[in-house]
Amino acid sequence: MTQTANPLKQFFRQPSIYLRLPSEGRYWPQKSLNLPPNRELPVYPMTAIDEITYRTPDALFNGQAVVNVIQSCIPAITDAWDMPGSDLNAILVSVRIASYGHEMELGIKCPECETESDFLLDLRMILDQLKSPDYDTPIKHGDLEIAICPVSYRHQNNTNLQQYDQQRAISQIQQSDQSDAVKIEQLNATLKKITELTVEALKFSIASIRTPQALVTETEFIHEFLINCDRKLYEAVRDRIVELRGSGEIKPFTVACPNCNHKWPQTITLDQAAFFGGAS
Repeated sequence: MTQTANPLKQFFRQPSIYLRLPSEGRYWPQKSLNLPPNRELPVYPMTAIDEITYRTPDALFNGQAVVNVIQSCIPAITDAWDMPGSDLNAILVSVRIASYGHEMELGIKCPECETESDFLLDLRMILDQLKSPDYDTPIKHGDLEIAICPVSYRHQNNTNLQQYDQQRAISQIQQSDQSDAVKIEQLNATLKKITELTVEALKFSIASIRTPQALVTETEFIHEFLINCDRKLYEAVRDRIVELRGSGEIKPFTVACPNCNHKWPQTITLDQAAFFGGAS
C-alpha cells in the first residue's frame, strides 16, 4: 500500500530561532516576503544541500548562493534578490545562529605584538545591535525633497560585480606591455566607467524626488538628475546615502590580546563562504 504522507516528516528540520527584521518588512516589494502577523520570521538551520551550495565558488561570487540559502532557511522570504540591504546582515547572522549556534570562533591577530589567538563571538549581540537606518527623513535642498531608501540585494550585488570587473581591468592595464599613452587612455576609460557605476548605485538609493510640481519616482529621470545636478547637491545626496548605509552595518567589537592585553576594534564580514564554513 502506497503511503500518501511521508512518515518521516516529523523528523524534518524545525525553526531554530525567529527573526524580527530591522526594516520590520518595509521596503520589500510585494510578493517577495510573507510577513507573519507577529512580524517574526521562522529561521531554519541549513541543510546539507545548502552547505554545498554555499561552497560553490561561482554561485557564491554571483550572489545566487546567498539567495538560495536564505530562501531555503527562511521560507517566508520568497525572493531574496529583492531584500533591502538594511536587512541583509541580520538575515545572514540569523541563518548562521540557526545552523551552528550563537557562538562563532574567530582567528584574530594583535596589531601590537602580532600574537595570533581565537576569539569567541556571541552572534546574538551582533543581531541585537543591527537596526534599520533612518530612511524617513528626506534630504531637503531648496524646492527639492529627496527621499532615500535601502538598495536591494539584486542592485547591490550587480554593482559589486561590475566594480570588481573594472578593478580587475585596471590591474590588467597596469600589468600590460602596452605603451604609456595607450595605458593612460584605457585607464581613463575604465575610471569613467567606475564613476558611472557610482551614479548607477546612487540612483537606486533614491526612492523619489519631490518638486513643487511633481513627484518623480522614475529611475531614468533620477539618473539624469544625478548626472546634471550641481556638485554640492550631488555630494550631499551621496554623503547622506553613505552615512545611512554605514549606520546599518555591524559595528566593530573590542577584543583584547591575551599576551599583551592590547585592545583594538575588530571588524567582521558576513557575506562570504567563511562565515558559513561550519560550527565554531
